[in-house]
Formats: sequence, C-alpha cells, structure tokens
Amino acid sequence: MSRTGVRPRVLVVGAGLAGTATAIRLLHFARRPLEIVLLERHPDYRSAGVAYHRDGNPWDHVFNIQAGRMSVFREDVLDFIHWANQEADRRDWPQRWAAQKFTEQGPAPRRLFQDYLDDRLAEARRESCPGVVLVEADGEALDMQACDRGFELTLGGLAAYGIEGLRPGPMADTQVLQADHVVLATGLELKEPPFAAEAAGHPSFVRNPYSATGIRKLSQLPPDATVAIVGSVLSAYDSAGLLLRNGHTGRIHLISKSGTIFRTYPGTHEHGVLWLPRPDTLLEPYRNREEFLARVRAAWQTACSTVREQHPDIASVIVSERIAKAWEPYLPEVIERIPTDELRCLLDEFATTIAALRVGAVEYTMAVIERAMHPQDGRVELVVGRVQAITPAQSGRLLVSVAAQHERHSVEADLVVSNFGREFDYEKVGQPLWRNLLRKGVAVPHARTGRGLEVDECGTLLDADGQPAGPVSTVGVLREGDEIVRHGRTGAFAFNLAAIKNHSVSVAAHVIEQLELRLDGLNDIAAQHPRYHSYVSNPEEADRAALEESVLLEVRRLATRERREREALDSRLNASIRSLGGLPTLPADISRHDRLMRAAVNRVAVERLNDVSVTPRQLRRQLGIGNAENPEG
Repeated sequence: MSRTGVRPRVLVVGAGLAGTATAIRLLHFARRPLEIVLLERHPDYRSAGVAYHRDGNPWDHVFNIQAGRMSVFREDVLDFIHWANQEADRRDWPQRWAAQKFTEQGPAPRRLFQDYLDDRLAEARRESCPGVVLVEADGEALDMQACDRGFELTLGGLAAYGIEGLRPGPMADTQVLQADHVVLATGLELKEPPFAAEAAGHPSFVRNPYSATGIRKLSQLPPDATVAIVGSVLSAYDSAGLLLRNGHTGRIHLISKSGTIFRTYPGTHEHGVLWLPRPDTLLEPYRNREEFLARVRAAWQTACSTVREQHPDIASVIVSERIAKAWEPYLPEVIERIPTDELRCLLDEFATTIAALRVGAVEYTMAVIERAMHPQDGRVELVVGRVQAITPAQSGRLLVSVAAQHERHSVEADLVVSNFGREFDYEKVGQPLWRNLLRKGVAVPHARTGRGLEVDECGTLLDADGQPAGPVSTVGVLREGDEIVRHGRTGAFAFNLAAIKNHSVSVAAHVIEQLELRLDGLNDIAAQHPRYHSYVSNPEEADRAALEESVLLEVRRLATRERREREALDSRLNASIRSLGGLPTLPADISRHDRLMRAAVNRVAVERLNDVSVTPRQLRRQLGIGNAENPEG
C-alpha cells in the first residue's frame, strides 16, 4: 500500500504523447484501486508534447505518415481515423479540414492529435475500475530520492487538486510527493547547437519552429524574404511548406549536411512487413569503417534486388522502408560487432540517411516542396554542407557559414530556422531532474550509443552499478540507445509513436504487475526465488495448450477499453488460471501459484500485443480481437 494506506500511487513524469499513452494503458489495466498522477511541466504540451501541440502546429502541419497509422492503440489500427470522422468536434476547424473525410492513406493535421489523446484519456478515466483515479497536475519534477516504498520526488511549481500527502520541499515553491512507482516520459529535449551561439536571441533566428513564437515569425515574414532552414529532415519541410502555402516568393535554402531528401509515399501506400534472409556478410568481424560500409552497400543492393524480384507490386520508393524494417531482427547481432566509438560515429554520421530509409512523408507535405525545388520554380534550393556558424551581419540579417566538401560559402538570410534538433546525450540536458539523477548515479547514459539511458528489458532505469534503480520505468526517447542495440530499431523508429505504443503497453503492464505482487505480499519473490523471472518469461515450461486459452483471454482484456467487458474477461481469466495449476518447475514451497501464473500469462499476452513481426492489421486478425463493425481495423 502507499503512504495513505488507501491506494498505491504512480507518478508519470511527462504528459505528452508517451506519458499520456502510458496513463491510458494504466487506466485500462488496473484492476484494483490506484492513483495515477500525470505531471507536465509545459501545460500546453499536455496530451501532445512538442510534436503535436496546437500552438506549435498550424493547420498545414500534417502527420509525416498516413493518418491511418496514427492510432494510439496498435491493436486498433483505425481508431484515429474513426475518431476524426465520427467523434471529433469540428466546429472551430477551417473549412478545408471541416469538410474532410479522413482516409487511411490520406493526410491529417498534426494538431488534431492533442484533441484525440485528450478524448482517449477522458474515455479511459470514465471506463477505469472503481478506485482508479487520474490526477492531472502541472509542475516540474526536479529531483527524486529512493525511499522504503518507492520514491520521494521534489516538484516545483505544482498546481493540482486532490493530491494527498504533499509536504514542503527543500527549496521555495517546491513540494515533496511520494510515489510507489515512477514512470519517466519526459520526451524530446531541446539541443543547443554550438554553431548558433552568436545568433541566440536574435530576432531573425528561430530556434524552435514548433513554438508559438516560431510559427508567428514564419507566418508574419514578408513574402519576398530570404530564408535559411538548417537541416533537411521532416521538420524542415514543415517550415518550408508553411511558407510556401502562405504564398512565399523569396528564396528558401534547405541546408543539409548529408543532402538527404525524403521520399514521398504513394497515395495507396499501406504499411507492410517482409521477411528477408539475414545479411550474413554484416556479421563478419568489424575491421574498419570503409570496409564495413562496403559490406553494407553490397548487402543492401542484394536485398533491393530480392525485393524487386519477389515483390514486384511494392513501389520502388517503398523498397528501402521494407528492407530497413526486415533487417531489424538481425541488427542487434550486427551492432554487437561494432566497437563503441565506431558505433557512435556511424550513428552520428548517418542519422539523417537512416531516417530517410526508414520513413517517408505524405504527398500533402512533399508535393509543395518538390514543386518549389523544380528548376522552373526555384524557390527552394538544397545546399549541401555543414553549418559552421550563424552570426549577425552588418545589414541586420543573419549570415550562415556553410562548409561543403571542397568549398566554403555563406547564405545571408532575413530569417534562419534551426531544425528542432533534440539532445540525445543526457549529460548535456539542462533540466534539473536529469542533472540530479545523473549526478547521483540513479541514471546513466547509454554506454554503447550515448543516446538515451541504460534500461533493462522491461524499461526499468538502471543505476551506475547496472542494477535496477528502483520502481522507476521509462517510456519513449529515453530508451533510444536500448532500442537500437536490443531491437535494431533505427532512426526515429527508436522512439516515435510506433515505439511508444509498445512501450506504453509493456510499461503499464509491468507497473501493474509489480504493484499487485507487492499488495499480495509477493514483492520479494525475486529475492527468495532468483529463477522467478525465467519462470514468468518462459511459459513453454508450462502446458502450452492449457495456457493458450488464458493468454487469449488476457490479450482481449488488455485490448478492451470498456470496463464491463474487461471485468467479464477478468473473471473468465481467473477461472481459467485456477484450472491450470502451477508452473511445473516452481519450487514446491512457493505460495500463490495462481498469482504467479497470472503474471506469466500477462507477460505472454503483452509480448503478443507488441509483436512487431506483423502489421497492426495482421496482429488484430491473428489475435482474434476484431469486431463485427470493423473486423480488421
């Protein structure tokens, strides 16, 4: 029990996409009284984060991928489409979108996602079990300290109602809150590029194009102004597209270190998963970068030929996406052979290229950019080179110094937009929480990649000794390095919506499991029986046929949003588990076999829901969780 003796408390730090998705799952999964505190330091980021909040996303900013892939529930692939067409309040929408019938392959404004997540969170709260409550609080987590029952967190600027047990903190305007479990979902951290140090604060410099200030500067710019956009990843296209759709006639320079331009998805594109043979040549010993890259290029060309021969129906612009996805299961073994310093250099050098191989953009975004890059138009120019410095010019404009392969040149611009640029090295993140956690050794940067933090297979934060830091889980971008080396997920797919969907399921299930085991007096099971984790993660030790019915019931319970149906499935599941008996290899003196069987069944069900070897639509059919109205979606 928590400090109040009434219900345990889970504090979710960060209420953007990752935190909100996890809170939704916690509300769905909890079967006993639970308090979920959803804390957000930027109130306008709630249910949105930096990528989707309304103030930073005008109506012309659309999702990079098709609207049909934007459901927050992987097992209900068309949920966002159904919400947008049937539930969304369109009264304040501009006519262009108010009359729109959204389709699976079509575009949708990114700002809608905040309303969508708000509605799904409210639905989850309504459909939660008795005694399960959600408290939405504004404030910032500044520090956390382990205690007997979890963590005590120092919170600054807290604004919330209904939180019991707060006490004054060590500094002015701070309070201390105890939580039985903490979920860290702090999202993207802004990087401060050294080349822009002299431009910081200049009125012609936009550091964050997804801010209200950034959008205002772009929207109010004279149409004939010269603009330089640093970077050519998808966020750069948002800024350029906004200008072009507003009738901008001046020159727009896209400055790219790699010269990468993203692909446009075909209008009929649908997500798919291929099986391809393992690229065995990549598993040879690592010798040097040049030799390794030559092997990568040869293996890639072979894979391209295979896909074109065996799958002629796949559009040529999608082939790279299919290969990158198919190679994911093999990449951890490949990465294991690359020395740490070389791995970090490769990730830095090819980050944009990898992202462009793994994902494209919808035609709504790309068409206006491609037209403006055509020689007959010429408003958009791709400048290949590395930005050395951005400095004020005597004219009052900004001067962007670019170093290309064989030359150096400058672009003088009326406005310079720096791509969002996230900080993936947590030793450089300026937020007090991360400074304190790293200083204490509660959190450590990911050793192999330098991206994100060290976590275990459940997303539990690991301390400086490589041990679980306590009941503290992570969701989203914090797990980037681990996703790369453990699952081979590259580019933004290490931390984007697709990854967050899986994280939210597994973390919420793990949190509920740990709290229930503690309430049942089994929280020390791992210490008493060191092989416990292998029992619950290797269900083949039990009767697979007998387990299958229980697993399918649990899958359906986890995927069900209506409380009444979940409760009925829970009752059936308990009866099914009682009929199973215990795991054959558990010690004879262990208590509550049925409770541990429940944990085993839950973990198998989570693995099924998070199976990325199939598409979401295939997953839904495979698990038998369709319905009469929408058997596939």
